[in-house]
Amino acid sequence: MTDQGNNNQNISRNPFAALFSTLADAKQFASGQTPQQHAEQPSEDSGESHSESENSVSDSIEDNDDSVAEISRSFRSRQELCEQLNINHMIQRIFLITLDNSDPSLRGGNGIPPRCVYLEEMAADLDGQDWLDMDNIEQALFNRLLLLEPGNNLIYMTSCSTVNLSADRDAGEMSAIPYLFACYQRAKEEVTKVPEKMLPNAVRCKNLTVSNTRTVLLTPEMYISQNIYEQLLDLLLEGVRRAQPEEVVEFVEEVIVGLLADQEVRTFAEVVVPVLDIFQGRLKELDLCQPLFYSYLDILLYFSHQKDIAKVLVEYIQPKDPSNGLQYQKSLLGAVLSVSCLLKTPGVVEGHGYFLNPSSSSPQEMKVQEANIQQFMGQFHDKLHQILKNLLQRSGETRHLLLSWLGGCLQANAGRTKIWANQMPEIFFQMYASDAFFLNLGSALLKLCQPFCRPRSPKLLTFNPSYCALKELSEEERRNRNVHARGLDKETCLIPALPQQPVEYAQSYSLLTENLILTQLTLHLGFHRLHDQMVKMNQSLHRLQGTWREAQLAGGTVTEQLREQFERLMTVYLSTKAAATQPAMLQCCLNLQASTAALLVQLGLDNQGPEHMPLNFPLLPLNNNMLCCVPEFFAENLGDFFIFLRRFADEVLESSAESLEQVLNFITVFMGNVERMKNPHLRAKLAEVLEAVMPHMEPAAPGTTQPIMFQRERVFCSYRHAPNLAEALISVFVDIEFTGDPHQFEQKFNYRRPMYPILRYMWEKESYRESVKRLAVYASENLEAMNPPLFLRYLNLLMNDAIFLLDEAIQYLSKIKLLQLERDRGEWEGLAPDARKEKESSLQMFGQLGRFHNIMSNETIGTLAFLTSEIKGIFVHPFLAERIISMLNYFLQHLVGPKMGALKVKDFSEFDFKPQQLVSDICTIYLNLGDEENFCATVPKDGRSYSPILFSQTVRVLKKINKPGEMIVGFGLLADKIKSHADRQQQEEETFADAPDDFLDPIMSTLMLDPVLLPSSNVTVDRSTIARHLLSDQTDPFNRSPLTMDQIRPNEELKQQILQWLDKHRQERLQMGPSG
Repeated sequence: MTDQGNNNQNISRNPFAALFSTLADAKQFASGQTPQQHAEQPSEDSGESHSESENSVSDSIEDNDDSVAEISRSFRSRQELCEQLNINHMIQRIFLITLDNSDPSLRGGNGIPPRCVYLEEMAADLDGQDWLDMDNIEQALFNRLLLLEPGNNLIYMTSCSTVNLSADRDAGEMSAIPYLFACYQRAKEEVTKVPEKMLPNAVRCKNLTVSNTRTVLLTPEMYISQNIYEQLLDLLLEGVRRAQPEEVVEFVEEVIVGLLADQEVRTFAEVVVPVLDIFQGRLKELDLCQPLFYSYLDILLYFSHQKDIAKVLVEYIQPKDPSNGLQYQKSLLGAVLSVSCLLKTPGVVEGHGYFLNPSSSSPQEMKVQEANIQQFMGQFHDKLHQILKNLLQRSGETRHLLLSWLGGCLQANAGRTKIWANQMPEIFFQMYASDAFFLNLGSALLKLCQPFCRPRSPKLLTFNPSYCALKELSEEERRNRNVHARGLDKETCLIPALPQQPVEYAQSYSLLTENLILTQLTLHLGFHRLHDQMVKMNQSLHRLQGTWREAQLAGGTVTEQLREQFERLMTVYLSTKAAATQPAMLQCCLNLQASTAALLVQLGLDNQGPEHMPLNFPLLPLNNNMLCCVPEFFAENLGDFFIFLRRFADEVLESSAESLEQVLNFITVFMGNVERMKNPHLRAKLAEVLEAVMPHMEPAAPGTTQPIMFQRERVFCSYRHAPNLAEALISVFVDIEFTGDPHQFEQKFNYRRPMYPILRYMWEKESYRESVKRLAVYASENLEAMNPPLFLRYLNLLMNDAIFLLDEAIQYLSKIKLLQLERDRGEWEGLAPDARKEKESSLQMFGQLGRFHNIMSNETIGTLAFLTSEIKGIFVHPFLAERIISMLNYFLQHLVGPKMGALKVKDFSEFDFKPQQLVSDICTIYLNLGDEENFCATVPKDGRSYSPILFSQTVRVLKKINKPGEMIVGFGLLADKIKSHADRQQQEEETFADAPDDFLDPIMSTLMLDPVLLPSSNVTVDRSTIARHLLSDQTDPFNRSPLTMDQIRPNEELKQQILQWLDKHRQERLQMGPSG
């Protein structure tokens, strides 16, 4: 091979040949000649592409750059010259700094940035060296970072003097962190472009950006007038807002590695905590519907995902005073959880951004605003859920700290459920976290529960309620056994623990168990209060609306004040409703509560296996005591939620057929079963839950559409355990009579209110109706059983209620009429202001009480009316017949007799007084039972209220209120039949008038026909008298000793004496004839 060939081969293999555009240029350079083709651009057909790095040397040499001359004097070979030129240019491109301030027209423009910061002091120190290399770059970068005003040192690097604001901004960046990140990005780009020979230098430049960022974060005090930690947060914020978080995260991750490796000056936590401080401070200014808020949430998502930051984060949120509930809201996580459309300061509408001036907005506009709020809430809760999930999954330590925070938070805020907390809001808001905090926390925890929230999920059965019975544990035990909720052992449980059955505790508890308990506890502390507030606001709005209308009619300035008050309250109500009815949150809660219902049923069946057991009746006695570990708030939450749905989100119920079936199972098992749920108040509440989930009975309000009921109707009508559900309802009606509570008498009417419409609905469905009739048949056949049959006790209490309620209603209506007459006659005008106010208060109070008693009495009489349509035997039995007859006659006397004028108040509807309906129902009961001769014979025995005139007055009223002719004729015929019995009985009473005292019942003073002896007091009474007494009170009425029907003994000797006396007197009567 020729020398020329060898030379060509050597040059082609030389790595520096890559610095030239063509091999010819390299040869010319090697021979000392200036390449002639430097100005020519590669042709498009050549297929070659060249980076700025590859072209920079040839351009620089052609332009006779002064720096080339200097470098030529300092380096021994041309190859070294090329290499150093390229390093210099690369450093300038990455860091936008230079030591060369020569005339830009003498430099080539290729491969050089348009602007750089001239490091004047460093150039002077280097005594004329105007290039940057790998030996001085660290010093150069350090000097650049310490410049207070780098923009003052900007110089043009090329002869192009066009204004370039972007280049000026990039090179003159004053903030250290954004500058270093930009350098990092430029270094990454260089790594992908430079020749292999230059690659280590480019990588080192990239690493320098990372190591200097670490140094900046470790020594922030060196950077005067810069907030380094704020810059880091802003960098993350800019990344998420520009949808480029991956680039920023990659940079931050490399910085974190360096920070973790070098913790002598500052620990990693000491670097992260100031960033978290700034983050928390900024959250105070953010709003739910503000896009910026979601950018910060994305940053928090990253923090929760990055294991080292996550650990610092959960340590950072721990409160200084763990017993102070408000401290948790003041933490960073608490600040996030407090963002909501609810009022930031309770009662202060000013500055609130939602539902302002609602009366001037159309319903459609408010619906759109609500949908908009709920859409943002959905995004917020999704991110919250992911943040908590990340923290739980990062490490065992992070999980423990987060769960400890949750457990401590719930214990410190346990006072939120106390009655006094709602009565003293000023103290409440100084001690406890807000409603917004608990609403958002509950929603996030609900999402964590969704993987096992399916009613038939086998995972549910891994729940271990013994967790709730654990006493105080050390921190180490809590960590090892996964027990972070506190104070649960003080909660009242579904049934009391039995001393002979100690609880078996687990060595450790699953995350499922903790999740379910923490979520239910959060709902107990948060959702219930919010629901209660909405109900009260709803009531207040109705009252204000009525008062406003009255004031408008009267005129005056008070109207405007009422309008403002109404507007403010409406704003609060609409904001609360929007927050509490977020669709995704409601669906998650529905899934949880339906699954809880299924779980409690399985615990009530003693199921300890891995699969769900079918529900069958009768239930077997409990063998284990798992229910004694389940807090009552599990059942309270379930009930509260479905009642809330009925009131404020009824459409959700219609789309939840499978869930409704689980709820019906739960109610059927627990409502009437004291062995599985001891608290009678809680069992009575389940009747309200049953009313909430069943199809609506009442017609839709004017101007509204009737809710769709198809799915609910289908579930109820096809319910497999319908007979047991009906029996459970009647059981709890009876049980609530005696709760042991000092206010039990007043409470029972409130508890029974929802039971009447449920029974009426059941009566219309054959499967339920037949089950009630079977209970009645059993009761008729076992009237004298040791324990009175359920249906007999039910009817006895039903009549007790009817008598009390209607009697009270009559008294209140009489008082109302008197007060209305006084007012209308002007008697109040002359009263002192206080006296007049007292009269007005009395009228309002009597009105409320009268309305309540009227509603309840309408229900009780209506219930008796439909029951007697198909159940007759037990009603006409002497045990009950006399009571029901005396009750009906007493009511007729007030409704159609001479006393009815006392009840004619103004506007019957205001007090729910329905005399026409009452008369109709009473007559229906008479007609239903009138075919039974012994019933008709018993009617005249009611000496207090019965008279033939009363029945003729009733017929007249029936005609007046346009009742069907069939009813009027039927009642007239019944009246005649009863009168004939009355005539006969009058003759008999005359016969019995001189009966010996020993033959008279000591309680009723009537002739005994079936005398029985009471064992403990040794007193003889009539069987029907003592039977009625024992229905309500199972004690001897003469000495209060316990007594049941099976203990009484017939007094046969006395009975024979009475019969003989009767026979003798009848004979004497016959002998005397009619004249006698």
